[in-house]
Amino acid sequence: MIFSYEIILLILLIATAAGAILVKDLMSAVLLLGSYSFFLSLVWGLLGAVDVAFVEAVVGAGLATVLFLLTLFGTAPKDTRLRRPPPSLTTLIVFPLLGILLLYGAIDLPQFRNPNSPASVHISPTYIEQSYQETHTPNVVTAVLMDYRSLDTMIETVVIFAAGIACALLLRRHAK
Repeated sequence: MIFSYEIILLILLIATAAGAILVKDLMSAVLLLGSYSFFLSLVWGLLGAVDVAFVEAVVGAGLATVLFLLTLFGTAPKDTRLRRPPPSLTTLIVFPLLGILLLYGAIDLPQFRNPNSPASVHISPTYIEQSYQETHTPNVVTAVLMDYRSLDTMIETVVIFAAGIACALLLRRHAK
C-alpha cells in the first residue's frame, strides 16, 4: 500500500534530480543535490535502512554539500556557469526506455516486508540464529557489517577516506 508521504517523497526526489540536471548554475546544482540526498535519506529511513539513511544524510546531504560549496566559493563567479550542449535525440529516447525497462523488471521483485521473500526465508534466519555463535558479536547488524561483509565495509571506508583526502588536498592547494 502506497501512502501519500511516499508519493510526495518520490515527487521531491524526481524534482530535485531533474532540477540539478537542468539548472545552469553550479551553486544551484549543488544545493539541489544536497536536497536530493536529504530526501533520499528520508526514503532510506522509511524503508527501515537506518544505517544507510544516516550515512546518506551525513555524507551526501552534509559533507559533500559543504565540500562542494567550499570549492565553489574558491572559484571565480564566471566559472560557476554551466556550458553544456542540449541532450541528443538518442539520449532522450534511450534513457526513458531504460527507466521503463527497470520499472518493468522491478515488478518481479518480492513485495516489501513480505515474510515469504527469499531474503526473509533463507538469509535473515541464518543471520539471526547463527551470528552470535559464528562471530561472538551480540549485535546482529554489527555482525553482518563487520564480520560477514567486512571486506565490503572496509572498501567502502577506503573509498570515503580517499575522497576526503582528495578534497582536502584540492582545498589546501587553492588556499595557498
